[in-house]
Amino acid sequence: MEVRAVTRYVRIAPSKGMDFSRSLVGKSYKDALAMAELSPRKAGRLFAKTLKCAAASAVEKGLNEASLTVKLAVADPGPMLKRFRPKARGMAGKIRKRMSHFTVVLTD
Repeated sequence: MEVRAVTRYVRIAPSKGMDFSRSLVGKSYKDALAMAELSPRKAGRLFAKTLKCAAASAVEKGLNEASLTVKLAVADPGPMLKRFRPKARGMAGKIRKRMSHFTVVLTD
């Protein structure tokens, strides 16, 4: 049985999230959570939150927390906040503040 958790509209670039999420796939829930919580990166802290949410859903459905493994961990692109910064000669430079949607799928 699979359990899915999604954290949406996270203020981190999807490339930074995907860089971290590749290390979680295939690990047991306990190992992935330890990696995420002990990581100094912002993506680690946010993935830890999503992992805990997925594990809580799994326990609610009657699955054993010790037997869970991470089947999928993805940081998909979300909407972008578009801002402008003044540049030389009256021009404007784009600033794109990216958001992500973190998805974690646990399986037994």
